[in-house]
Amino acid sequence: MSLETVNSKVVRARVGPSDPVLARRGAMLGYSGQVTFRPVHGQGHGVGGFVGAAMSGESNPMMATEGTGDVLYGYRGLHATIVQLDGTAPLVCEADRLLAHDAALQTSVQFLGSGGVRSAVRGAFTGQGLFTTNVHGRGAVALLSHGGAFPLQLSGGTVGVDPQAYVGHIGQLSVDLAARVGLRDAVGRGSGEAIQLRITGHGTVYVQASEKKF
Repeated sequence: MSLETVNSKVVRARVGPSDPVLARRGAMLGYSGQVTFRPVHGQGHGVGGFVGAAMSGESNPMMATEGTGDVLYGYRGLHATIVQLDGTAPLVCEADRLLAHDAALQTSVQFLGSGGVRSAVRGAFTGQGLFTTNVHGRGAVALLSHGGAFPLQLSGGTVGVDPQAYVGHIGQLSVDLAARVGLRDAVGRGSGEAIQLRITGHGTVYVQASEKKF
């Protein structure tokens, strides 16, 4: 694994000639060794010039770190959680959740609206808009969150998650918006949990310990 936890808000990337790392621009905190940084535009395959995301609105400024050495990454005091992908299923998350990841991983943009009105509405409530990012392959990803992210394991069951607490998921999961808006919610006296994400299937859901938006 090229990424390791330093503390709850900082990760260390061990960069080598065959192990470059991609990270959010402005996230480098310090480094040792012979490493170089260069901007990468858009999102797509590895360090070879990302494509397509700028048109979708799901683009996030990234930089490639190459050479040999150790690099520390963090961003605006947000918590960082390392997720290891085994290649069997992509990580689905918002682009601005990505702090750093192995450059060998591929990213692609998914249009939520292609799943119909429900998907588009879910994107609006989660803050993802009409697009979300899929991260494919084998390698490590560091995700940003407020208060840290924890995994919920699903084995064919269903969980409800606050849309603002949802970070991402891996596996064969269906994510739908569930709205239970009654009279008390309409007049501001409800529980405050009228809008939820219902997640069903087999996989892992990552939830942050906060309902604070990015």
